[in-house]
Amino acid sequence: MGQGEGEGEEEALLIGDRSRPSHEKSEIPRDSFHLAYIIYFTLGAGFLLPWNAFITAVDYFSYLYPETSVDRVFALVYMLVCLVSLLLIVAYSHKSDSRVRINIGLILFLLSMLVIPVMDQLYIKGRTGLLPGFYVTVASIALSAVADALAQGGIIGSAGELPERYMQAVVAGTAASGVLVSVLRILTKSIYPQDAHGLRRSANLYFSVSIVVMAICIIFYNVASHLPVIKYYKDIKMQAISEEKNVSSSLTGSAWRSNLWNIVGRVKWFGFGILVIYVVTLSIFPGYITEDVHSQVLRDWYPIILITCYNVFDLVGKSLTAVCLLENSKIAIGACFARVLFYPLFLGCLHGPKFFRTEIPVTVLTCLLGLTNGYLTSVLMIAAPKTVRLQHAETAGIVLVLFLVIGLAAGSVVAWFWVL
Repeated sequence: MGQGEGEGEEEALLIGDRSRPSHEKSEIPRDSFHLAYIIYFTLGAGFLLPWNAFITAVDYFSYLYPETSVDRVFALVYMLVCLVSLLLIVAYSHKSDSRVRINIGLILFLLSMLVIPVMDQLYIKGRTGLLPGFYVTVASIALSAVADALAQGGIIGSAGELPERYMQAVVAGTAASGVLVSVLRILTKSIYPQDAHGLRRSANLYFSVSIVVMAICIIFYNVASHLPVIKYYKDIKMQAISEEKNVSSSLTGSAWRSNLWNIVGRVKWFGFGILVIYVVTLSIFPGYITEDVHSQVLRDWYPIILITCYNVFDLVGKSLTAVCLLENSKIAIGACFARVLFYPLFLGCLHGPKFFRTEIPVTVLTCLLGLTNGYLTSVLMIAAPKTVRLQHAETAGIVLVLFLVIGLAAGSVVAWFWVL
């Protein structure tokens, strides 16, 4: 998935040139052993892994709380809490340090992941219908959403300050987390019996793996700041900020709001494209795929296979930008809006001709949904931060995540219309 060192250095020069202070350019440090790329890939996987663990353990939560629409409640709570948190972060990001925000976010992720296995051992113990357990689970999802806003906004903002290969690494990492959890789900369903004991062991495995990965992310993130290539670009950013302060007043109050709106204006169409991508995607996945389509042949394997197909093709799409990046942003944004065609196609899988309601059309459409989601997300995430000055790339990244989460929240609401 990585690009060659020569390409990476050429991109680095372009990034530095767009707002590089007027001094002699020093030699760009190499990303030895692609360590920085691996770290950003792992961070991308880390901040989406908790959400993927929750939605992939759907059969466990559905077993515990049979009277609730688990998928849709989880998605709605997660996205709305994350949205509110991001709005606060955008408003006050200039008064806080991104490194502190990211570390707090990763630690909160770790705590939210601990809730499920601890509660299972001390309270649930395989019993069903315990609504207090459901409320605690929803609260842990809300905590995870706050962590997501802190960590994802900061990590994507940080990657936006670097050459495009690092943003591609983060975005591909988000897809890899889905693939990892799906593979774990297939293995556990194959190995463990589908009874109360087997479902408990499966869910505990997902969350245990998430806890381990999150601990690795905390270590990796704090190691990254000491890598020469990362320090090089951080130094450039700090010099750009210093030069900006020399010619303008400190960005506080009305000056900060004016600057923020200027950033939003530059990235808004990229943001609208990302918003539309995730309205379409989340209104179909995972609720429609796990609750509304059925297979007499594959039975309870069917939603698991569909989720895995989506995640694999999402990873393929997000990895393709490492070798073939669409440069025309207008075409990419137009393709985002064209994805609304998935609505009538998936509707046909529910109410259309008999062939459309079989496994092959649903699986093909699910793969296409993942592929287009992954590729277009990666294209827009890479392109948008490059439209602003280097010292504003972090804020641009947070704004993009805000658009993304608005799309996810709206998609979570639209998902309910499949059952109306």
